[in-house]
Amino acid sequence: MFLPFFENLRKAGVPVSLREYLTFLEGMKKGLATYDVEAFYYLARVSMVKDERNIDKFDRAFAASFKGLEDITFEQVMEAVDIPADWLEKMAEKHLSPEEKAEIEALGGFDKLMETLRERLKEQEGRHQGGNKWIGTAGTSPFGAYGYNPEGVRIGQKESRHQRAVKVWDKREFKNLDDTVELGTRNIKVALKRLRRWAREGAAMELDLDGTIRATAEHGYLDVKERPERHNAVKVVLFLDVGGSMDPHVKVVEELFSAARSEFKHLEYYYFHNCLYEGVWRDNRRRWDAQIPTHEVLRTYGPDYKCIFVGDASMSPYEIAYPGGANEHWNQEAGQVWLARAREQWASNLWINPVPEKYWDYTHSIGMIREIFDDRMVPMTLSGLEQGMRVLTR
Repeated sequence: MFLPFFENLRKAGVPVSLREYLTFLEGMKKGLATYDVEAFYYLARVSMVKDERNIDKFDRAFAASFKGLEDITFEQVMEAVDIPADWLEKMAEKHLSPEEKAEIEALGGFDKLMETLRERLKEQEGRHQGGNKWIGTAGTSPFGAYGYNPEGVRIGQKESRHQRAVKVWDKREFKNLDDTVELGTRNIKVALKRLRRWAREGAAMELDLDGTIRATAEHGYLDVKERPERHNAVKVVLFLDVGGSMDPHVKVVEELFSAARSEFKHLEYYYFHNCLYEGVWRDNRRRWDAQIPTHEVLRTYGPDYKCIFVGDASMSPYEIAYPGGANEHWNQEAGQVWLARAREQWASNLWINPVPEKYWDYTHSIGMIREIFDDRMVPMTLSGLEQGMRVLTR
């Protein structure tokens, strides 16, 4: 019965194998998620998704496969499934309070309750006005609909009242991990970790907290352990394009900058506008009176640094190819000359472009920058950054 779900996963691009599908079926057979929709969702996901980048694709396939599940009414369930009355009575005894049981008796017993339930279900299509008539109002119904169940699925209810229904697949809380979408700070960190190369430096020691806890537990007394201090050996100089056509990309560039500062111990950053020229700056408020000569930056950071440019590369071709082509000042040398110097100083280099890759061919200057960087330009997506990290580690 789950074959359509399996087929939808494959159509959505989730690389699920037959073995993983059989693992899911085995979990269902063992009753790991028989009557719990949330457990069913997580069982399916943990069985058939092996890469977090595919979670959003999985959620879309899940929603397509089981759409309408929350709209199944209690009456439909009662008509489709022959549930023994003694089982329902036992469940009522288990979950109902003495006051609720008294209300049931006042209606005329269990049979009368079921009859009343069916009648009210037929009426319960209009606006819910409150009170104690409608099923489940204020948590008094044993049936769950229009009540409060912090872990339940809405049944016969058109909209959420407590925002607690289990509809994980519609929330798609991991949607920004899809490797084709723009990134948030967390996802950028995931990609930047591909660049980290840890190395032992010197003989400095640091507290080994995990080792200390383990040794203390084993020996019964405080046993402090140390280990050689580990340093992040990756050094990065980051150039960030600001202003003009970059304004729409401010948020995602801020997220990249935030992630980079947290991931790299050795990070130096500078701002530029459109293309690299003879001056860069660290404070955008003082871009004209506190510029740093680009030659000075080139001399300061050695060839062991990795160089990353972030910008939309969208400008007049004159700004790249000709002296005096800059749109804010007279540049003595063409922008492409300065970019070539940067690439010569830092052989491990990359250009990250926040413009979606499908639009690159429509902007001539993007093609020029790609050519200058020997096609070392990647889009600001998870897959793009991972590709870029591989380029930088060659």
